Amino acid sequence: MEPQRRILVTGARAKTGAPLARLLVARPGVEVLGGSRDPATLDLPGVVPTAFSWDEPTTWGSAIGDVDAVFVVRPDRPDAPELIAGLLGQAPEDAHVVLLSERAADYAALDRWGLRCEDAVRSGPRSWTILRPSWFMQVLTDPRFFRDAVTGDAELPFPDGGGRLAWIDARDIAAVAEVALLDSDHRGSVLELTGPEALTLEETAGLLSPLAGRPVTHRRQTVAEAVVGMDGFDLELTEMTYERVRAGAFAEVTGEVERVTGRPPRSLATFVEDVVAGLDGPPTLS
Repeated sequence: MEPQRRILVTGARAKTGAPLARLLVARPGVEVLGGSRDPATLDLPGVVPTAFSWDEPTTWGSAIGDVDAVFVVRPDRPDAPELIAGLLGQAPEDAHVVLLSERAADYAALDRWGLRCEDAVRSGPRSWTILRPSWFMQVLTDPRFFRDAVTGDAELPFPDGGGRLAWIDARDIAAVAEVALLDSDHRGSVLELTGPEALTLEETAGLLSPLAGRPVTHRRQTVAEAVVGMDGFDLELTEMTYERVRAGAFAEVTGEVERVTGRPPRSLATFVEDVVAGLDGPPTLS
């Protein structure tokens, strides 16, 4: 039987893309195209490996040309608004677009870059849903971010300025994205997604202790210390993100995950328990 819906997931290996692809594959009548710059190595059962790279526009048409919906992981690069607009320009006009953005994306810094990425979705003829999640819990266990400091040094280095974060599990973002891609109830909506609680960095560090097997503490940094070794757009974006943490941009707790999916979001304690038990899914890349 022919699939009833064909959905492209860009970033199919990513923290949200991988669990989303697994959820969609379990749905009857859905064909999932997993966008990857190296599709031959994409190993997600039931997912159709599909060549897709932001750096290779020649891959876009074949990846998105006949889909019913697309999950777009915003590329964190200065030309992202133009890239998103270019990709969607090759999608069918009746395709539904779900964009993975971030909390409070309408900040003024970087020439309103975050909002321009969202406007690239809003301005076209296609229906859309925008997801604005808080910080992913998965960065706390990712070796490119905080894992080594947590498990090796039993500390969480973070320039918080007293701010709180309503950390969210990427699996809960994926669950919301699944609903947004398949159901029409959330079209034209901007969904602000958070976990169930806003934690200080001291509280966050304490909850990570089972990962290290000993108490984990928060080591305060300046923003300048946190961005050592970065340059260019990555530096500017990271500096701005930490400043927004200090300003409280990620502290508000919303009920959107439960409203959309029918179940509450996972707590950081539950996430850590799952990681220790090996239940958080296979390793993912952003």
